[in-house]
Amino acid sequence: MKLVYTVKELCRVCYTCVRECPAKAIRIINGQAEVMSERCIGCGNCIKVCSQEAKVFYQSRLDVKNILQSEHKVAAIIAPSFPAEFTDIKDYRKFVGMVRALGFDYVFEVAFGADLVAKKYKELLEERSGKNYISSDCPAIVSYIRYYHPTLVKNLAPVVSPMVVMARVVKKKLDKDVKIVFVGPCIAKKAESEEVDEVLTFRELRGMFELSELKPELVEASEFDPPHAGRGAIFPVSRGLIQTVNIFDDVVEGNVIVAEGRIGFQEAIKEFEANSLKGQNLELLCCEGCIMGPGMTPGGKRFERRTYISSYVQQRMTPEHLAEWKSSFEEFCDIDTAKEFQPSDRRKPLPSESEVHKILVSMGKFSNRDHLNCGACGYDTCLEHAIAIVEGLAEVEMCLPYTIEEMHASLKDLAISNEKLAKVQQALKQSEKLAHMGQLSAGIAHELNNPLGVVMMYSNILLDEYPPDDPIRQDIELIASQAERCKKIVSGLLNFARKNQVKLEVINLKKLAEDSIKSVVVPKNVKAVVVCNLGDCEAQLDYEQMMQVLTNLNKNAIEAMPTGGILTVEVGGTDKEVIFNVKDTGTGIPDENMDKLYTPFFTTKGIGKGTGLGLATTYGIVKMHKGRIEVESNNDRFKGPTGTTFRIIIPREEGEADECLE
Repeated sequence: MKLVYTVKELCRVCYTCVRECPAKAIRIINGQAEVMSERCIGCGNCIKVCSQEAKVFYQSRLDVKNILQSEHKVAAIIAPSFPAEFTDIKDYRKFVGMVRALGFDYVFEVAFGADLVAKKYKELLEERSGKNYISSDCPAIVSYIRYYHPTLVKNLAPVVSPMVVMARVVKKKLDKDVKIVFVGPCIAKKAESEEVDEVLTFRELRGMFELSELKPELVEASEFDPPHAGRGAIFPVSRGLIQTVNIFDDVVEGNVIVAEGRIGFQEAIKEFEANSLKGQNLELLCCEGCIMGPGMTPGGKRFERRTYISSYVQQRMTPEHLAEWKSSFEEFCDIDTAKEFQPSDRRKPLPSESEVHKILVSMGKFSNRDHLNCGACGYDTCLEHAIAIVEGLAEVEMCLPYTIEEMHASLKDLAISNEKLAKVQQALKQSEKLAHMGQLSAGIAHELNNPLGVVMMYSNILLDEYPPDDPIRQDIELIASQAERCKKIVSGLLNFARKNQVKLEVINLKKLAEDSIKSVVVPKNVKAVVVCNLGDCEAQLDYEQMMQVLTNLNKNAIEAMPTGGILTVEVGGTDKEVIFNVKDTGTGIPDENMDKLYTPFFTTKGIGKGTGLGLATTYGIVKMHKGRIEVESNNDRFKGPTGTTFRIIIPREEGEADECLE
């Protein structure tokens, strides 16, 4: 029977159920928790802790309704924790009347069965046979030991639970054909014994009351059918068993250790199995007393519920009641309470150390210092989590520190990708803009070349005709010099438009960088440095054109440092690329000018101090080499050191050009 299952639509990635499951019977698949019925002990912890109500248990109301509508007599046997559940019903006899109104022919107290079980436990503990016992009244505990500590099955007390004993009492008192329905706070009871026909939780019973519109004031008060309970009514509270039989559990005189709750009972079992609790017996409860079972209405307070149990017991323990109980107890004291438990080992073999280590490494846990053991994954230690992953019960993503680190790495990668994308988009936009301007510049240059050639030719002819001392010669020299200047401008436009030819030759890159420094005037307050980080300093480039590129960048860098600074020309790259970094510590470039850097005739220099073609020419030459140019600049000293870096990236050889394209 599948006692507990998951409503996947409600399940969220919290792993609380994994943490609270003592049997680790919950498998995580794609972030969804799946209950493995073959490993589940029916403790219901996952149901109690799931805030999303994604864990539900098997409902028996329809099955019980069918039994009630059958021809059989039906008896309800009520767990002794009912006063802690139905606190809104002040008179317990009204509660019994409501149960009868549902169609039950008989209503008995399981607490009488607890009295009989307690008697048997007392006999076992007083035998002093040297054998230590583990209580077997909690079916979840019994299943846990049978499945995961099978070597301790022999220590389980050979006694059935109060529910089963009471079922045997009812059949002896009435008839073997009577149908029996147990009503209590426990889910594991649904799969405990075939001697009970159906099991309802208190939650389900409340639902049946509501559907039938039964209220205390609408029913006749009724007493439980005999035999009535004695001290067994305190069975559902913590230490209920030993209180029922008046056994000491104090440190000095007692030989019974009481452990309850997920952590408590597991620790007690481990120490018992390790033979650390010599001479001690265990009373174990999976919940913190049956009054906190998963079949109870959620939200109840433990100690408040305990007071309701105490009040009920005090109310019932009258001299007349005790006399009646004693008579009934003597009548049924010889009822069979024996039970033989069999191991059902469901442990998985531990994976190899290499498999576990591989998983730990994949989560970034290379040494014990990396094992945070935070428990966020639902497992107590990182090692247990890794083992569960190997066994197919868990996922790597359940590790919160690992997931956070992965998220940070992803965000960092995403930020880098966005930055690269923004740069590519900006470069594409700039390339399109410059391409249009290049076409225009090429057209203008070609149109100017012919008339400019005529002007230069005739001005030089006239210079030859006039003697040096002729006043007209000075005017003609001015015409010739300005025509030469126009020729350089036209040549710059052609370079920008990438219409000139590239003459590739093998050159020494370090020498090129050093020559570019020598070709400019370096002021005394500027320090010029060449740094070469290449092993192979040779590449196929056009020496003259690349000299023009570096010279233009060097001049701009020096002019950006009017108060002095450092000019650095770095040569680096890879086997396929050459990278020139021209750095200065100058004033930096304002953000609003970054988009205009390579636009022909754009300059921030004064009139007559620049044509605005330096960077445009540089851009064209780099593109003719099938390379790319990048720039980083800061002109705000509050953001860090000011300065500019131009990065030129060019393929080493002509055949590698396509790999360097944007």
